[in-house]
Amino acid sequence: MLSVQEAFDQILKTVRPTTPQRCSLFEATHGVLAEDAVSDVNIPPFDKALMDGFAVRSCDVPDGTGTLQIQEVIYAGSVPSRSLEAGQTSQIMTGAPLPEGADAVIQIEHCEINESEQTVRIKTTPVEPGKNMLYRSSVLQEGATVVKAGAYLRAQEIGALAETGSSQIPVRMRPSVAILATGDELVPPEERPQAGQIRNSNEVMLHSQILQADGRPVPLGIARDERAHLREKIREGLKSDFLLLSGGVSAGELDLVPSELEAAGVKQVFHKVNLKPGKPLWFGILERETGSPCYIFGLPGNPVSSMVCFELFVRSALRQFLGDLHPMPRKLRAGLTTDFQSRGDRPTYQPARVEWSEGEAFVTPLKSMGSADLHATVAANAVAQFSTGNQLYQSGFLIDTFLW
Repeated sequence: MLSVQEAFDQILKTVRPTTPQRCSLFEATHGVLAEDAVSDVNIPPFDKALMDGFAVRSCDVPDGTGTLQIQEVIYAGSVPSRSLEAGQTSQIMTGAPLPEGADAVIQIEHCEINESEQTVRIKTTPVEPGKNMLYRSSVLQEGATVVKAGAYLRAQEIGALAETGSSQIPVRMRPSVAILATGDELVPPEERPQAGQIRNSNEVMLHSQILQADGRPVPLGIARDERAHLREKIREGLKSDFLLLSGGVSAGELDLVPSELEAAGVKQVFHKVNLKPGKPLWFGILERETGSPCYIFGLPGNPVSSMVCFELFVRSALRQFLGDLHPMPRKLRAGLTTDFQSRGDRPTYQPARVEWSEGEAFVTPLKSMGSADLHATVAANAVAQFSTGNQLYQSGFLIDTFLW
């Protein structure tokens, strides 16, 4: 049985980052950038007005008052035709380039225009260079890195890449992740369970976790505890980049998943990890003729075990696949808000709630009836790690905590 760290090591050693694909920005959201993107322009490309108003030389109105001669009106998208000399100004719109000589913009609200004399009377607070404007290249210089390789592409990264000329980019695309729940006891969530049955909560829970991890879930429904049916479902799931099976990986008579995966050509990497909950975790790989493998996780059927194993191990594998430079779970040290009694012969990963106060993290382990108590996770945003053995952890003790 592997330690948690050994399981991480085996997963990251086995999962290979997917080959980048060059795609448009419209297709890139939720992917991971495969190489640094640099700007082909200065941002802004010219001295730029941030307000509607009048472009001025600050030395003409140092105390914020004065009357200036209007030279022209400069609209966004146009180019100034006249530079400013002493006592002159140009009306300007937001986003337009400042004329030569100008180093500030006075808001229109502080200006009184005399149409007949083509002058403007300014009355505002003292004016310094740079007021209500951006200097050329003050945000970003041409050739500077806009987004680094390994970055997840959210709306803000996509917008920044568009602004700086990266219309086609190499991206590691979101993996497809098949989900297969196993067990004769399962019924769909919309059905009322009969005697001996439970609802299939794991499939929709994993579906949500996959979306949150930037994967593309492929739900396959329920596989019954019968080899032919399970074999057919596994064959379908092995077409995706990842296959997650829930249940059927322990040592029971009807735990058929490991043997059926072996029959499908899947190579086992490990089976069983020294943690609670989640000991039966199974991991393997199928090398396919396409050259891109399928990575398979057999998750425990108890929902809390399945959830914890996904957050610790599957999410790390998905990050590795996407080329994340830091695929391991995000860990922090947090102070216990209450005493906690740890018991057992395996390290415990307890659903917990992390909150911050004055910059410090505090963690509250949540009461739980065990790995079948999914309700206990509703308030959780983390798991708190406790060592093997019976030990009382007192309030204030610092422990390792993994954020979800």
